[in-house]
Amino acid sequence: MLMLCTSTASFAQLSIEDCYAKAKANYPLIKQYDLIEQARDYNLSNVARIWLPQVQLSAKATYQSEVTQIPIDFSTLKPLLGDNLPLIPELSKNQYGATVEVSQTIWDGGVTGAKRESIRAKAGTEQKNLEVSLYAVNERVNQLFFGILLFDAMLGQNRLFQDELQRNYDRVSSCMQNGIANASDLDVVKVEQLKAKQNRTQIEHNRKASVETLSALIGEKIEENTCFQKPDVRQPFIREIQRPELAFFDAQYKNLDAATKEIKAGLMPKLGLFITGGYGKPGLNMLKDDFFAYYIGGICLTWNFSNFYTKKNNLNLIESNRNAIQIQRETFLFNTLLHKTGKENEIDKYREL
Repeated sequence: MLMLCTSTASFAQLSIEDCYAKAKANYPLIKQYDLIEQARDYNLSNVARIWLPQVQLSAKATYQSEVTQIPIDFSTLKPLLGDNLPLIPELSKNQYGATVEVSQTIWDGGVTGAKRESIRAKAGTEQKNLEVSLYAVNERVNQLFFGILLFDAMLGQNRLFQDELQRNYDRVSSCMQNGIANASDLDVVKVEQLKAKQNRTQIEHNRKASVETLSALIGEKIEENTCFQKPDVRQPFIREIQRPELAFFDAQYKNLDAATKEIKAGLMPKLGLFITGGYGKPGLNMLKDDFFAYYIGGICLTWNFSNFYTKKNNLNLIESNRNAIQIQRETFLFNTLLHKTGKENEIDKYREL
């Protein structure tokens, strides 16, 4: 059935913008947004825990080939000290120890901040890539929605054609009664009427299939009396390219910027506090061959110079990836501009008609 949009409230109105929003909300991939945000929050939470005190427990039992000795021959002092010579116990070659170390980072060279930025940039890139995938849903909506509008127009033309055939049928029938036309002339009109009816049936079936497909896509039943609103072609055409792919390219650039900051932060030294408590044989006093408890506290500076070995290659790799993204962006803009130019010419042509 051909539905004509009127201002009466008895017909449900459905615009292409409504279909865009409903199809996006109904598409299963939209659930990926929440998963991306959850992963981002978990990773940010893990990075924040770097600033919590770090606790490390270690224990060991060893046997060593030599032990500490004092290189003094006390027997030479016997004439002076007599029997009061100092006794230096011989240390055991079996040694045992257990320690607990608590360390607290004071300054990490900006590594934590760089990791946070990298995590956010990665999540942003994944979200923009998801929007590119969801944009394909709009293309499918366009095909179905405008296909339905085309079927409606074809049904309107078919109705007018059948009305014209009916007038021809009535005129030929009148001529037959007056002896001006014969039965073969009327048969020709009947054949055309049959073709028109068959064509109408085919159009109605195609329209019904498109409506059902669009209904499944937006996740909502479309009633038979629904009126599909034609977009206003008088609205100004947006000349600027606004596609989610461009936002995806920008997000990739930000991801590379964050990776660069992370590499540079890894070149900086790290400063922290620590305290170590232990129990072992011997303790800190190596001359007492027995079990003792002890502790050590202080400030420590660490600097991993091995990161300088790969700095240049890593930065060059990032720059290479940046150039690759730029080429992809330029290629996309080139192809999109060609397609857009053709569509603009078509729109201008229809506006002048």
